[in-house]
Amino acid sequence: MNPTLKLSKRMHEHNLTNKVEYLNLVRRPSLLIYSLCFTIWLSFCFLFASNTLKSTFEHGDSDYPEQRNSLNQPGNGRPETEKCDLSKGRWTQDARGPLYTNFSCKTLPYQRNCFLHGRMDRDFLQWRWKPDECELPVFNPRSFLNIVKGKTMAFIGDSLARNHMNSLLCLLSEEETPHEVYREDEEGKTIIWHLPRNNFTIMVLWSPFLVSASEMAVNGTETGGFHLHLDKIDESWVQKLPALDYAILSATNWFFRPNYVYEGGHFLGCIYCSDPNVTHLGPDIVIQGAFRLALKSINDCNSCSRIVTLLRTFSPSQFENGTWNTGGTCKRTRPFAPEEINNGGLDLVYRNAQLAEIDNARKLGEEKGRAFDVIDVTEAMLMRPDGHPGLHWDNRWNKGLSDCLHWCLPGPVDTWNEFLLELLQRHSSFLLALEVMQQQKLKN
Repeated sequence: MNPTLKLSKRMHEHNLTNKVEYLNLVRRPSLLIYSLCFTIWLSFCFLFASNTLKSTFEHGDSDYPEQRNSLNQPGNGRPETEKCDLSKGRWTQDARGPLYTNFSCKTLPYQRNCFLHGRMDRDFLQWRWKPDECELPVFNPRSFLNIVKGKTMAFIGDSLARNHMNSLLCLLSEEETPHEVYREDEEGKTIIWHLPRNNFTIMVLWSPFLVSASEMAVNGTETGGFHLHLDKIDESWVQKLPALDYAILSATNWFFRPNYVYEGGHFLGCIYCSDPNVTHLGPDIVIQGAFRLALKSINDCNSCSRIVTLLRTFSPSQFENGTWNTGGTCKRTRPFAPEEINNGGLDLVYRNAQLAEIDNARKLGEEKGRAFDVIDVTEAMLMRPDGHPGLHWDNRWNKGLSDCLHWCLPGPVDTWNEFLLELLQRHSSFLLALEVMQQQKLKN
C-alpha cells in the first residue's frame, strides 16, 4: 500500500477515536497555526546551528580563514601585507585620529608634548599612512604584546631612537601601563621599562654613532665634534645583545657634525670640517661604514641565539628658511604628496647608505640563525613636515629655536610602530622555531 494512504488511514482512525479533542483543536485554529510555525522555526534554527558548528570545526572561523591559515605560513604575517613594500605610499585623511592623547599617555616625555607647549592645530593627527600595495592595519597593542610576551626589545641609537620608543610606550599603555625600572642619568640616555603583566622589557640604549666615538675638546671645552673609529664598535650596546630578542638600530643624525674619522689606526678624513689639506668625507660614506660594523657585530655575537635585528632608516630634519641655529622653522600643517618631495635628495642617499650592508648581513645571519629586516620610514617621513614640534617643545635653554628633527607625540612617528608590528608578525615564526630548537638541544 502507498505510504501516504497508510498515513491517511491512521490519521482517520485516530480522529474517530479522539473526535472530541479534534473538534476542540479545530475550534482553536490560531493555536494550531502558532504551534506549527514555532516547530518549523525551531527546526530551521537547529539545522542552521548544526551546519555552522560543523563548518567551524572543519574550517575554523569563516570570517578570518586567511589569517588563521597564515599562522602556519613562513613569516607569520598577514597574507595581504607580508610581501607588501610598506615604504611606498601616501598619507590619506583619517578622522579617527591617534590611539592615545597627551593626557592618556602617562609616559609621554615633557619635550615631545607639543600640545602642552602651545601647539593649537590638530589636523596633523588626522592622517594615516596608506602603502600602495596593501592596507597597513591600525596598531593593536594586544597583538603586539602577544608577540613580545616574555621578551626584551632595545632601541639603539640617538634621541630619535628614544622618540620611537616613547611612541611605542604610549601605544602599549592603552593595554598595560609600562613601569620605569632603570634610568642611567637625567638625560635618559639609557632607560629600561617593564610591563609586568606581559613580562615584556623595553629599553633605549644611547649610541649616536654605533661605533666607538670620543668628543673633541679644545682647551678643555667640548667642541661638538667627534673622533670616530669605524673599526671599533661601541661596546656599551654590544655587551647587552645576549639579553635581547629584538634590536632596533638607527643612529644617523650625529654624523652631520665636524667629525674626524679613523680606521685601522689611520686617519681617513673628516666630515664638515674646515681644515686645509684634509680629505673631506661625505656623511653617507661614514654612515655606511658604521652600519657595516654594527651589523657585523651582531652576527659575530656568539651568545646571541635568538635575536631579530630591525634597521630603522633615516628620519630627516625639515627646517625651512634656515638651519636649527640660524632661525630655521617648520610651520606646515599638512603632509606633502609623494610628488612634492623631489625624490628625497640627500635624505635618500643617507637612507641608502644605511641599507647598503643589510643584504650581506642577512646572508651571514641565515647561516647563524639570525634575522635582519628594515623599518623603512624615510620616504613616509619626508612627506610629514607638519609632524615636528617646531617652537612647541621644552626649549628653556634654546629660546626661539625650533625643533624640526624630532616628532610630536602623538603624531606621525606612531606609524613607525605600525611598521614595527607588521615586521614582528612576519618574524614571529622565526623566534618560535629558534625556541623549539633550543628546547630540543636542552633535552638532548
